[in-house]
Amino acid sequence: QVQLVESGGGLAQPGGSLRLSCAASGSIVSTNTMGWYRRAPGKQRELVAVIAGGGDTNYADSVKGRFTISRDNAKNTVYLKMNSLKPEDTAVYYCYLQWNWNFDYWGQGTQVTVSS
Repeated sequence: QVQLVESGGGLAQPGGSLRLSCAASGSIVSTNTMGWYRRAPGKQRELVAVIAGGGDTNYADSVKGRFTISRDNAKNTVYLKMNSLKPEDTAVYYCYLQWNWNFDYWGQGTQVTVSS
């Protein structure tokens, strides 16, 4: 059993920054692939960023150069640092942990709102 707890969402101004955190606990090892999805009203779910256990990362084109995903394996925690925020970044952000090819664990989501 794995639990994911997200934090760090909130309201930011355009051009501002936020850092999201996702702490995993339970029957896991520190090398599971983890990442972030987001879902905005009226838009398709988007994979934002992924980080493998060894540290390799991938980003959606829409956030490249602005967002940084990182992890602390000792804490089983993944972070998403979001800089130069835009109103288009407004969404619910979901952390996930890849258990196997058939199953991912998901957090409950944290709201990010970017508005003047």
